[in-house]
Amino acid sequence: MRDFLPADKARRERVLAVIRDRYRAHGFDEIETPVMEDYDRLHAGIGGDNEKLAFNVLRRGLDADAIRSGADDPAALADLGLRYDLTVPLARFYASHRAELPTVFRAIQIAPVWRAERPQKGRYRQFVQCDIDIIGDATGRAEAELVVATLDTLDALGLEGGTIRINDRRALDWMLESFGFTADERPGVLITIDKLDKIGPDGVTAELRERGATTAAVDAFEAFLRRPQTLEFRPYGEGQIRKALPEGVPDEIVADLVAIGEAVAAARGGDVPLVFDPFLVRGMGYYTGTIFELAHPSVGYSLGGGGRYDGMIGRFLGQEVPAVGFSIGFERIVDLVADGEAGADEAVVLVHDRDVPVGELVALKAALVGRGARVRLEQRTKNLKGLLERAAADGYTSFATVRTGTTLDELELKPLD
Repeated sequence: MRDFLPADKARRERVLAVIRDRYRAHGFDEIETPVMEDYDRLHAGIGGDNEKLAFNVLRRGLDADAIRSGADDPAALADLGLRYDLTVPLARFYASHRAELPTVFRAIQIAPVWRAERPQKGRYRQFVQCDIDIIGDATGRAEAELVVATLDTLDALGLEGGTIRINDRRALDWMLESFGFTADERPGVLITIDKLDKIGPDGVTAELRERGATTAAVDAFEAFLRRPQTLEFRPYGEGQIRKALPEGVPDEIVADLVAIGEAVAAARGGDVPLVFDPFLVRGMGYYTGTIFELAHPSVGYSLGGGGRYDGMIGRFLGQEVPAVGFSIGFERIVDLVADGEAGADEAVVLVHDRDVPVGELVALKAALVGRGARVRLEQRTKNLKGLLERAAADGYTSFATVRTGTTLDELELKPLD
C-alpha cells in the first residue's frame, strides 16, 4: 500500500480521466460499490486463488474466548472482508438493483481493491482496477464492444499496437475431455496448464503426472503439444482457431469466436488485433465462456483481462443472467503512459515578497483562478531555483514575481522550463 506525492497523484488522475472518458464514450455508466462485502459472498468459491488473499474483518464484540474458539474457522471470526476484485461486488449490485437498471447494463467501475499479496514490483496490496462490464447480453456483441472499447482506451493513452489474446472456456473443457481428463480433475489440470508460459511443455506434463492425472490423458495432451506444426502466418479467424485446437472442436464455439473477430474488424477499419490462444486459462473460477488478456509489445506481461461469467449473478439473484467484463490493470498501464500536459491552460506560481499584504495576494490569486488558471502562492526563498524546480515538478508551467502594489495587468508571467 503506497503513498503518492502530488506529481504522481496528478499523473494518475490524468490517466484515469482518459480511461473514464473513453469508457463513457462507448456507452458505459459509472457506479460505485462499498469497499467491503459479506464474508460469505467473498468466499463463495468463485474468486479462485484471490479468495485466499482476502483481507477479512473481525466480527465486532468478540472476546478472547470467542477468538480462541474460532481460531481454526475464519468464518466464525469474520463477517466482512475488503473486496479483492470488482466483479463480485458488481454481481451483488446488479442483483440488488436490477429493477432500476436497463435490460442491457453497461457498467464502469474504477476503484481500489485489496489482496494480501507478497509485495513486489507490479504487485501491491492495494491497487486500482478499471473495469467495464456488460450484463444482460448473451451474444458476442458484448465481447466485441468490450474489446473495441479497451483497445480504443489503450490508443487514447498513447499505447497503440495492443493485442488481445482470446480463448473460450468451453473450448478448454472440450479439449481436456477429448484428451480423456475426468471432470473432477479438470480444474486442477487447468491450474497447471495456466503455467505453460512459465514452465514450458515439459514442466506442464511433468506436473500433471505428479498430480496423478489420468495417464492416458496426459500422454494425449503431451502428444498434442509436440505435434508437428507449420510456421505459416494465419490471421485471426476460423483457420487459426481450428489449427490451434484438436480436430473435432464444436462448430458453435468456433463460430462464436470468429464472429467476435469480424465485429472488431468492422469497428477498427479491418484491423483485427486478436490472437487465439488455446491454452489461455485465467485463474478466476467464475468464467464460463470467452476469456481475454491484453498485451502490448513494450512489455512481456499482461496489462489486463477478463471474460464471460454467466453463472455468477444467478448465485445472488436466483436467475441466470449473462455477463461479461474486461479489466485494465491500471497500476501497470500508468507506468507506461508518457507524461502529458498539466491539465489546466495556465498553472501559475506567484512568488511574493514577505511584506506583500495578504489581501493583495489573495485578490491576485482569485483573479487568475477566475480566468481558469491553477495558482499557488509561494513566499520568496533564498533558493529560488529550488522553489521553481519543485513547482515545475508539480505541474506548474509559469511563474510571476509579486511585490506590494502589483496589479493583475502588471504580472509578468515567465515559463518554468
